[in-house]
This record gives sequence, structure tokens and C-alpha cells, in this order.
Amino acid sequence: MTVFGSVIDVRPLFPRERQAMLDLLRALDPADWARPTICPGWDVHDVAIHVLNDYMRRLSGSRDGYGGAVFADDETLPAYLARTNDEFVRAGRQLSPQLLIGLLEHLGPQLDALWAARDLRAPADLNVSWAATDLASPAWLDIGREYTEFWVHQQQIRDAVSRPGATQPELMAPVLDLFARALPHALRPYERPDGTVAHLEVLGAAGGQWSVAWQGGRWQMAMPGDRPAARVSMDQDTFWRLATRGIGVEEARARSHPSGDPELTEAMTTLLAVVA
Repeated sequence: MTVFGSVIDVRPLFPRERQAMLDLLRALDPADWARPTICPGWDVHDVAIHVLNDYMRRLSGSRDGYGGAVFADDETLPAYLARTNDEFVRAGRQLSPQLLIGLLEHLGPQLDALWAARDLRAPADLNVSWAATDLASPAWLDIGREYTEFWVHQQQIRDAVSRPGATQPELMAPVLDLFARALPHALRPYERPDGTVAHLEVLGAAGGQWSVAWQGGRWQMAMPGDRPAARVSMDQDTFWRLATRGIGVEEARARSHPSGDPELTEAMTTLLAVVA
């Protein structure tokens, strides 16, 4: 097992997640497209544009080797992403819902082909900064991060238009598993004796259990220990919303059950699996 844990192969899930998204978008009426989402300043139409941006950005960069927009002087990664995402959404507001749906349907299989050609254990095209900033990410983690991005934005649209769905364990469980790979990075400020273990339990049909251990001067994904120094339990809805800041840290802690080392449990309930 590596620092990032065992390999997760989400590639077969992209067509299924995309079909659920397309079915959702096709069922929306004009008023639904204008409903506000949890993304500040973005309505449903804007979030769909952002997903299209994600498709086009990865095809342009990972398939075609095109660098795209450049960083401004002294611009951080979060600031760069916020700026370029906003620029694309503003331009994309000229696109009709029908055209958006058609573009997503057309480009999605091209993304599937891109991922299918990748060696999962090769270096990532884009490192996953919420999993580590001092190590190169493997391709499976990069591809998995893209899957979580699409799934989360679909849920944000579903929340906005009061449509449940896409939380079937086969679609949701890999998202939670990938988000749990942020645990070593979340705990990084706290050194502990070798072998110290912290344990996360996510309750629900898509949930699971994950452990991290302090080994070799850093936290790493690990097999569960018999007596973890810290343990946190929360339900699956709380976990994914915490990881993407769909709810605040304090609300997530109120909905969780921590025990043991308070520094570690606080860090575990500050876990973030998006760039922010």
C-alpha cells in the first residue's frame, strides 16, 4: 500500500454517471435551469457550463497537450481556477440548455477513451493537491478526482432542483473512497509516534472505513489498527458535503462522533477534497 492507499479504478463509472447527469438535465424545465445552487453566484445552467469546461479542459490538456490559460503574476492555484472557471461560465451563458446537453453527450465518450488509454499507476497528468503537495500523484488518483468532480456537480444540481438520485452505492462509494485519500494531507501538521493510527468510519450504504498511520515521518493510508488513537464517525451525506465544503466544518462536527486525540479528530473533520 502506498501513501495514497490502494488503486481505485473508476473508469467504468464515467458513462453511468454521465447518463444520470444527462437524464437529469433533459428533465429540467426552463425555471429549473435558473435555480440558484450552492456554488456562489452560479445557477443550474452555470454549473452545467462548468462541467462542460471540465470536459473540454481535460481533453485539451491531457489528450491534446494544450496548455490553455496561463497563470497571472503571483496567482495561486485556487485564484487561477476561480478566475478561469468564472471566465468560461460567463462566456458559456450564451449556450442554450439543448446545446449544453449535446456537447456533454458528444465529448463524454472522448473523455472515456482518454481515461481508458491511461496506465493507472503511471504519473498523473495533474497532481491532486488535496492528497499531497510534496509527492507526485498516480494517474488513478487524478482520474478519480475528475470522477468526484462530475459526481459532486451533479449532486449540486439535484439539490438545487430537489431531485434525488445518483447516490446508488456503485456510483457514490468510489467518491467517498477517493475523498478519504485526503486524510493523510489533512493530518499533516500533527506528528505522532510511529504506528499511531487514526480511523474514519462513514455510515450508509455507500460508506466504509479508512485508517491512516504515522509511518516514516508522515501520515499514510494504512490497514485498520486495533486501537486507533483517534476515531471519527459520520454519515455519508455529511462526509461528502464536508469534503467539498457543501457544509461548514462546525456543522460537520455537530453531525459527527469523534473520540480520542482531539487534535487528530479536529483535523479529520476539517478534511477538504477540493482545491480551495
